[in-house]
Amino acid sequence: MTEREAFASRRTYPGGVYSSSKWPPNQPMCMHHELSYALEFPGLMLFACLSAPTSGGATGVADSPAVLGALPSELTGRFEREGWLLTRNYNEDIGASVAEAFGTQDRGAVESYCRANAIEFEWQPDGGLRTRQQRSAVVGHPGTGQRCWFNQIAFLNERTLDPEVREFLVDVYGADALPFNTRFGGGDPVGEDVVQLINEVYDAHTAREPWQAGDLMLVDNIRTAHSREPFEGPREVLVAMADPVRLADCAPAIEVSAG
Repeated sequence: MTEREAFASRRTYPGGVYSSSKWPPNQPMCMHHELSYALEFPGLMLFACLSAPTSGGATGVADSPAVLGALPSELTGRFEREGWLLTRNYNEDIGASVAEAFGTQDRGAVESYCRANAIEFEWQPDGGLRTRQQRSAVVGHPGTGQRCWFNQIAFLNERTLDPEVREFLVDVYGADALPFNTRFGGGDPVGEDVVQLINEVYDAHTAREPWQAGDLMLVDNIRTAHSREPFEGPREVLVAMADPVRLADCAPAIEVSAG
């Protein structure tokens, strides 16, 4: 698959292979399902370790039906009814640029993609792009029918950012112009307590194995969330995405209509 709507920049290699997302080594990448905010996402993730770090850097995995069952039913029930909302602000300074996320700088092409993928958009006076998209937080696995907690509600929430980084970004860009943030589908903020609870449940269901050079890991992207833990030393893990799946084919808890 060719990645679209990336939230962080990657290096692209021939044959549909990418570097890992550029993310500070001392900061964790919390549990998430790749491209779970898109209408089409990979059913399969492939990770290949060329060089293992000195310490840390494991790609943790967590069983999403188990996570769904462990979260409070009141919370998951609300997300099933409302879905979740992702807001993004693209600029040239932080995160993926418009060109990196959409594969083009042409405004007309970007707007056509957004309309076809149920993404509200607004161009900013400085040339940046602000988008908003509502997605289902719970889906049915297309192979087994199991209900899966499938989203990036905690990972892309402002409260997951390091407090100093968040404070800096708010000072520079403003509270409404953070690179990404998440809300309940109805628009209410997702509180820090909710983010912490989701991450605690993920932690309780995480399995991990230290990388060794030559390792290849295949991950069912719908059944399984994945993370990247902080690390020291050089770490080179390549990524490929395969078996594209449409959200509409996963019995989403809420319906999303593309324009």
